[in-house]
Amino acid sequence: MIFVGQGSLLRRAVVHAAGAGHRIDLVCSPDPADAAADGPPLRYLTTPDVNAHVRDLATTCTDGIVWSVNNRQIFREPVLSSGLRIVNVHNGLLPQHRGLPSAAIVFALLHGDREYGATVHEVDVGIDTGEVLAEYRFPLGPEDRFHQVMLRGVRACEALFERALPLVAAGSTAPVRRPPGTSSPGAYYGRAALDRLAEHAGHPAFARATDLGAFNAHAPELAAALRRVRAVTNGGGAGLPLH
Repeated sequence: MIFVGQGSLLRRAVVHAAGAGHRIDLVCSPDPADAAADGPPLRYLTTPDVNAHVRDLATTCTDGIVWSVNNRQIFREPVLSSGLRIVNVHNGLLPQHRGLPSAAIVFALLHGDREYGATVHEVDVGIDTGEVLAEYRFPLGPEDRFHQVMLRGVRACEALFERALPLVAAGSTAPVRRPPGTSSPGAYYGRAALDRLAEHAGHPAFARATDLGAFNAHAPELAAALRRVRAVTNGGGAGLPLH
């Protein structure tokens, strides 16, 4: 199997899969630090665009499975039609939390969602629209802050990956059944949603929904959006939380 993604969540998934006896054919990351990290000796491909290496993926993968873990790249053609099965671990519940996890968490808190979690799903031509294979849910409380939800989401991704790995490897997964009317793609929370973040600056939950805490460096799109909000609100941000 092949892994595509970056950061500690990717590295922990790779180490877990190798420890469980799965053959790791290739690890693709845009960050050279992932290849330099301690762990089992593996073949790494450092690239900002995995789609440009479809031949490497197709010829290297021995079981036809590609795991996408903490992956910010979007799979496109010709990878999507290469015959590889691509499975993504998404920080958020689908379809309601599609897009960037950092943006999805902000709007989950602003909208008063009562649940968040992680999802394992097939990758198709859409973004976070493939069939859901497994999910991990946890409740959201009225005082929860962004950094708390993000941390729980990361932990949920790790736990869900470990649960789903043997099922996906064995080909024994089946789509999660949804009640009628709940399988539509729903909203997408990406950069365009963050560009409109200033519209929500007066929301009672805005301070806790944008309290990045230790994730300030790990949510660059959201951090940049908050700087833009401060630049246009109250003369540069007076009254807004400084994260």
